[in-house]
Parts: sequence; C-alpha cells; structure tokens
Amino acid sequence: MSLETVVVLAAGEGTRMKSSIPKVLHSISGRTLLGHVLHAVDGLNAKNLRIVVGAGRELVEEHVSVIAPHATTVFQEHRGGTGHATQLALAGITSTGTVLVLAGDTPMLSSPSLAALLEVHHKGGFTASVMTAEHPDPTGYGRIVRSDDGSLLRIVEERDATDNEKAIYEVNSGVYAFDGAKLADAIGKLKNDNSQGELYLTDVLEILRNDGGSIAAVLIEDFVEILGVNDRSQLAESAALLRDLINEELMKSGVTIVDPLTTWVDSTAQVESDVTLLPGTWIAGKSTVASGAVIGPRTTLLDCTVAAGAHVIESNCTGAVIGKGAQVGPFTYLRPGTDLGASSKAGAFVEMKNAVVGEGSKVPHLSYVGDATIGEGTNIGAATIFVNYDGVEKHHTTVGDHVRVGSDSMLVAPITIGDGAYTAAGSVITEDVPPGAIGVARAKQRNVLGWVLRKRSGTKSADAASRHSDEKKG
Repeated sequence: MSLETVVVLAAGEGTRMKSSIPKVLHSISGRTLLGHVLHAVDGLNAKNLRIVVGAGRELVEEHVSVIAPHATTVFQEHRGGTGHATQLALAGITSTGTVLVLAGDTPMLSSPSLAALLEVHHKGGFTASVMTAEHPDPTGYGRIVRSDDGSLLRIVEERDATDNEKAIYEVNSGVYAFDGAKLADAIGKLKNDNSQGELYLTDVLEILRNDGGSIAAVLIEDFVEILGVNDRSQLAESAALLRDLINEELMKSGVTIVDPLTTWVDSTAQVESDVTLLPGTWIAGKSTVASGAVIGPRTTLLDCTVAAGAHVIESNCTGAVIGKGAQVGPFTYLRPGTDLGASSKAGAFVEMKNAVVGEGSKVPHLSYVGDATIGEGTNIGAATIFVNYDGVEKHHTTVGDHVRVGSDSMLVAPITIGDGAYTAAGSVITEDVPPGAIGVARAKQRNVLGWVLRKRSGTKSADAASRHSDEKKG
C-alpha cells in the first residue's frame, strides 16, 4: 500500500517559548524544528504533503514555500486540537492510501524510524499504527495503555490520566500511520468531551478499535527521537542531543573532534574524513570541509567551502571559499564573496569581502581587502587598506601577479597595480601603477630640530631630549 498523504501538525501557539517567532520556526543544527521534520519525511515519497499552520501563519507559510514548495499549507484558524487539525488537512483527499500524521516540533525524529513504522503498518495490514517509546520521565506525554494481550487499548492524555495511568512509562510519540479511508470515516465521529474541549486524534484509535480495526503500537528503541520542543530549555536540550549524534557519526567516519562538547556541526554541513575540528568550532549552514583540513580552535564557518589541507584558526568566515592548503587566521574575518586560492594566506586581523586572492598570495596581517582581485604570488604588506567605498558607490581594485604592496599602503579604488609592481610603504595610491614600476605617494620627511624642548617644556619627553643633548655636549 502506498503512502498517500503526510500531515504535519504545525499550528500550535508555542506560548511557553515566549517568543514572537512561531515555535516551529526556531532553529537548531542548521534547520528549523519544522525543517527537521520535513527532512525526515522527505524520503518517504508521499503523494501529498499537508502542513497545518496556525500561529504565525504568514511566517510559517513563507518558510514552507522555501524549504518544501511542493507542500500544501492548511490554515487552522481556531485551535481545536489534533483531531480537528487532521480533519482540516484531509479535506478534499479521497484516496484510500496510507496517511502518516506527525507533529512539527519533533526535530530528532529520523527517516529510518518512520520507514520502520510504515513497514510494520503495511506488512501487518493494520488499521492504524502508533509509534511509541519508553520515556524515563513520561510527564506531559500521552500514556500507552495496552490490553492483556499486549495490543494497544487506548492512549490517555496526561491531563485525563489516572494515577495508575500516569505511572506508565510507554508514551505516545504523536506519530501515526492510518488506513486513509477508515481514518476519514472515524475522524468524523470525534467528540470534544474532555478537559480541554478539543478533538483528540488519539481518540480515533479507540473509535477504530471499537469498529473492529486492528491497532499496532510500534515501540522504537531510543525515546530521544520522539522528544518534542515546547520551551527554550527543551530547545537547548534537543540541540545538544543533535550535536552529540552528529559528532558521533562524524567521528565514526574518520573526523577528529578534540572536544565534542564544544564542537557544533550543523546537520546541513558536510565534513570529510581526516578533518580535525579543534575546540570551540562551529561548522554551520551548508559548509563543506575537505579531507586534511584543520578548523579551529574558536572558529565559525557559515556556508563556507574549505578545500583539502586548509587551516582556519580562530576566525569567523561567512560565504567564503578557502582553497587547498590555504592559511586563515588567527582573528580573521572572511565575508561573503571571499575566494582564497590554493596556498594563499589571510593572516592575523585581516578582513576580506568580495575579494579573490590568487594562488600563493598573502595578506599576512592587519589589513582590509574589499572588492578586489589579487593575482598569484603577491604579498600585501601589513596595515594595507583597499579603499573601496567613496561614500556612494563601491569600486574595484585589481592587483596583478607577484606584486609587492608596501606596509601601510592605501589603495584608493578604482585602480590597477600591474604585474611585478611595487608600492612604497606608507603610500596613498590613487593612480594605476604600471607593471614593473614602483608607486610612491608620500610627502618628503622634514625634521624640526629642538621642537620638543621649545613646545613641550617640562614633559618627560623634553627631559629625555635634554639629557641626550647634555650627554652630547659632555
């Protein structure tokens, strides 16, 4: 039997988050909570994907249009419970295929567990199947009540449970697989005669059972997968659990992580074997790190591409390409559009933006390079500034191959410095420098003798100068 429809319930207020951002849009490990759930269901090949939205409708719909443009959103204007939300989602769907229902705030849920639930459901020919787990602290979860033969009898919500039922450790995950046709019939029979006055999807199971349906409770091994997020504490808990899971998988694949507790790699990032991640490192977004690279300590890479053998030390990089064997840091800031060639260097206290640096070229320290192209084998002296902004527009600087830019130079764009050219230290270069020439743009030095003794009398500087003068006379 095919998977006809996936229904994701994402309409909740999330009041305990105390946030203007809808709960399902809070992010951990490179994805929103909703994004993690949609990633888990992505490989199930459902014909229909329905996402029930409510709180923060516009923001959630905008996010869905980006990460799951094939999905259909359904607005639940008045929150009437999970049963009501599912009713809305199934409106207009008449197929008899399987319907999978799950919550949008369970980021740890995995594709293999969902596939295993569907396999049990299909092979057993069940009317409905529920994913369950044994939770060491079941507070807040619906309890699984089984009959004497071990089959699922009912699910009791925490607020409606007796003391004996609250002592049950097996809990409902909020993930269900249904026979679509029988679900459509049963869901119309729901009643809101409970403490919340809502329609519970869990009550559908009892309706199906009373109608002669067979209900499976499919127990998964790790309760962590079913953890929902309702407040900031649980958000942090889930983030740490995902961090540990990702780091464990990376280390098994051959990545060295010196301190897993302070190393964060987003689920959307890729790190190859023989990479070394030092303490305090965050590999974020769609970053990729190739074999042999060393990242950290205390380094952030967001949407960066790092080639084999590169070293990035105590730096913050966003949208940068770091070439094979390149050296970055410490205390370097690479901004979007930076492209470092093989064996190049962006050293200490260097900032780069929209800059292409050729193979073997070096910007060793204390410099800003913006809107520039630097050729191969070039050296940019300390404290060089690429002056790219005139107050209205940005301008480009081109520096050729094997150029030597003297320390404390200011390159006022737009200019070109030709291959093999030099600029003298302390120069303000405002015109092109031809290949093989040296650009010198600084005033001639003059020394005003005795100035300190005349103008700064009584200072320590004047005393030192006076002593020196007396020593010369002696």
